[in-house]
Amino acid sequence: MEINKVLAKEFGLKQEQVDNTVALIDDDKTIPFIARYRKELTGSLDDQILRELYDRLMYLRNLEKRKEEVTNAITEQEKMTPEIEAAISAAVTLVEVEDIYRPFKPKRRTRASIPVRTVSSPLQRCSLHRKTLQIPRRRQKPSSMRKRRSTTFRLLFRALWTSLPRTSLTTLI
Repeated sequence: MEINKVLAKEFGLKQEQVDNTVALIDDDKTIPFIARYRKELTGSLDDQILRELYDRLMYLRNLEKRKEEVTNAITEQEKMTPEIEAAISAAVTLVEVEDIYRPFKPKRRTRASIPVRTVSSPLQRCSLHRKTLQIPRRRQKPSSMRKRRSTTFRLLFRALWTSLPRTSLTTLI
């Protein structure tokens, strides 16, 4: 797609005006500078039309760039068909290009999807090696430690109960 021809057709301007304006924009000239001091090259276009032309030029360039990226990505996946290539080249908006690319877009890698691809869980490793799964049991704490913890809890509760005023205790309960 020839961008300058599309711009001339959309804005109803002469091809020469569009070519000169695009050349000035590519030379990093600002829109106010072009509107004030380069009227002879642009054919006396005002700054509003120049700004609209600039915005459309950037959009069309980004569209072409994205079409190339999508074409390369689908080709790398070896899923490019003539129909897809024709649809990408016929796309007029970025939304159309993204809609074409959506089924081929790689899925987001999350922490949950990583183990699915790799054999990292013990259950999968055991099933691959056909071993029995042995789940280690939690070690029981000695009864003296259990008694100590419950005694400590009781002492803390009693201290809290006796130190608080009775009115606040009734609101807690």
